[in-house]
Amino acid sequence: MRSAGILGHGYYLPELVLTSHELAGRFGKSENWIEERTGIKERRITEFNVATSDLAVKAALSALDRASLSPGDIDLIIVATTTPDMIFPSTACLVQHGIGAYNAAAFDVSAACTGFMYGLDIAVNYVSSGQYNNILLVGADTYSRITNYDDLNTSILFGDGAGAVIV
Repeated sequence: MRSAGILGHGYYLPELVLTSHELAGRFGKSENWIEERTGIKERRITEFNVATSDLAVKAALSALDRASLSPGDIDLIIVATTTPDMIFPSTACLVQHGIGAYNAAAFDVSAACTGFMYGLDIAVNYVSSGQYNNILLVGADTYSRITNYDDLNTSILFGDGAGAVIV
């Protein structure tokens, strides 16, 4: 068996910030009340016309740069998301096109909070078995599209962003 490791990493966060202070006012709570329960001080929110794949492409390009690889070096793309751009084609296929990795296979993993870890396990197993050499794994979500900001239980938890690794 071959060994597998992380060759590069990258991320992308939208510029718009939604703070715990802003959310606290909506619910008659303090900023500290939210931060003590979640550990979250701010969330990033995408602009309306920005898709999950847009965030994923930026994170992917950053990871490729840090790994000193080109899109043509990627054999497989896995995107872990529960907020895909659409049902079909997969967000991974949109990332494949967005970065120009035309020879790579691509699929999505939808497992909510554990999606990135499942994707990492899949990537490590594929590399270790010798089936693929370089795998791009991206975790990306745009929860601001589906979050109910009138619900205290969920609105304080979710934001938008993307992280990527090359395995």
